[in-house]
Amino acid sequence: MADIEKKGNGFVMIEDGQEVGKVTYMPSEEGILMIDHTFVAESMRGQKAGERLVERVVELARDTGAKIDPVCPFANALFQRKPEYADVLAGK
Repeated sequence: MADIEKKGNGFVMIEDGQEVGKVTYMPSEEGILMIDHTFVAESMRGQKAGERLVERVVELARDTGAKIDPVCPFANALFQRKPEYADVLAGK
């Protein structure tokens, strides 16, 4: 299973020394993390890699008391499917 590491304003997924996935966010002064991009390599598709990456941002938000604005289409769809993320959704 690929490892996920914090890198700048995001997390990267590494497998066999190669970056195979990434999620990035932009923090605001209001304590909102705007997820603006999610990428998963073709080799990782169908393995819930994108979900694992977004989950790390959700964990970060919970740990820091931040909220999330999922503007990335993938993250937005994931938030709509996962009611357990409601506690960190901005505007709720």
